[in-house]
Amino acid sequence: MADQIFTLQDSEVALVAATAKTIIQTVAPTNHRQKILGWGVFFDGTSVTAEPVQVELIRQSTAGTSAALTPVKDDDSLAESILSTARKTFSVEPTSTDIIDVVEVHPQQGYEIMYPLGQEKKVGGGDRVGIRCTAPAGVNVRAKMRIEE
Repeated sequence: MADQIFTLQDSEVALVAATAKTIIQTVAPTNHRQKILGWGVFFDGTSVTAEPVQVELIRQSTAGTSAALTPVKDDDSLAESILSTARKTFSVEPTSTDIIDVVEVHPQQGYEIMYPLGQEKKVGGGDRVGIRCTAPAGVNVRAKMRIEE
């Protein structure tokens, strides 16, 4: 790990009621680990009585059917390239394996966590981790991840 920190985020994604949807996914480069420093989701719901959205940080073994997402360096003065890649706009869900973290978030709110030093979530070389949401009713969501490689 060389202190190359970057952020993944995309525009709002519409969630369909009771349907699991991956919002963004990080893909670690072959033979290089990543540390997920933190992640978050932010909803635009309007109903105060709406049920919470289940949000998972989840290991995934495929890209599903998706588009490329460009990681953004925190410090663009660093000459080194980001080796990691990322995915977004999933029309077919990736194959998921282990749930790393899970929370329930009211759809009028958001949730963000920055892991304490030494407790960041690790992503093995060539592995994938995504943020997946399942909402009881339709709502839009934005997601982001801060990652170090």
